[in-house]
Amino acid sequence: MTHYRHVLAAVDFSEATDPVAGRALDLARRYEAELTFLHVLEYVPPLDLGYEPVVAPDWLPDEQELLAAARARLEELAGRLGAREAHLRAEWGHPRSDVVRLAEEAGADLIVIGSHGRRGLTRLLGSTADAVLHSARCDVLAVRIG
Repeated sequence: MTHYRHVLAAVDFSEATDPVAGRALDLARRYEAELTFLHVLEYVPPLDLGYEPVVAPDWLPDEQELLAAARARLEELAGRLGAREAHLRAEWGHPRSDVVRLAEEAGADLIVIGSHGRRGLTRLLGSTADAVLHSARCDVLAVRIG
């Protein structure tokens, strides 16, 4: 039987967040493992429209403000679940690849992620959960949502 030492929950702040984080917390406590809640903010590079980009208005949040907001949401999640012991990590990147990379960096041996079980075009294009499942070197638990 596997004894997990570090459980990483990849959360996206959707309706999947609490079930995924709750399952990860339960497993971390059961195995007396470290726990990390991770949110990867999707980086979307600016489009090259062939002319000088327009300066963003002052009221738009900058990258640091968005990162700070994600960290605050992770703190709120940990507090709501009573998981004060959890490590909280918010990073810019591409969830499909960076969840796995960041889990490896953290030494996680279990990734817990939500899966919507979608069909059609979403299935054809692939999902973050599917990409993580097929590229992670550690165990992955996909929590079915909806």
